[in-house]
Amino acid sequence: MKKHLVAPSVLAANFAHLEADFKMVNESEADWFHVDVMDGRFVPNISFGMDIIKTMKGIAEKPLDVHLMIVEPEKYISRFRDAGADVITVHYEACPHLHRTLQQIKETGAKAGVALNPHTPASVLEPIIEDIDLVCVMSVNPGFGGQKFIYHAIPKIKKLRDIIDTHNAPTLIEVDGGVGLQNAEKILQAGANVLVAGSSVFKAENPTKAISRLKEIGGYTFHV
Repeated sequence: MKKHLVAPSVLAANFAHLEADFKMVNESEADWFHVDVMDGRFVPNISFGMDIIKTMKGIAEKPLDVHLMIVEPEKYISRFRDAGADVITVHYEACPHLHRTLQQIKETGAKAGVALNPHTPASVLEPIIEDIDLVCVMSVNPGFGGQKFIYHAIPKIKKLRDIIDTHNAPTLIEVDGGVGLQNAEKILQAGANVLVAGSSVFKAENPTKAISRLKEIGGYTFHV
């Protein structure tokens, strides 16, 4: 059994002092680094490319959880893996051949994730849930940090938990967007395993303590 994971979102870090922020996360109780890749097409913002991720990999002592908010992600899977991605998550809405893309990710040796936008129901993943290592439930509209949590994500998490348990799948549920101490317990109680925390960590007065408090919530455990 393993406790829930905490993945600080690099998008909320101080880019002028990125190495210091990575050192803080390395030395904290956090489990992963969450890295949002945006292309200015699937979402209106633009963020990190492969070279930046390669630099991050050089200073990260924990896995890179790379979330591709991009169109045609299948064209770039191997390059993001080569840059250092340990988990590669693509959007359901961006993948007309999702099962093929998941297999492509797994062939690189990375864990394969699927993200769902707020309007996309959990049920769309049931036919392939056993092929998914991680489902990322977007609890904000993707593209920008610092947004408010959309509470409709809670019943979606519960539905996903039912689907995963029914199929006895090892799939993790990750929640991304507006996650903090004010809602983390509800999210975990609904069945989530991974908390992506951006502003609630990096904008906190004491980021290390904020991570510790997120890890301390409840006694939720899951099989790995």
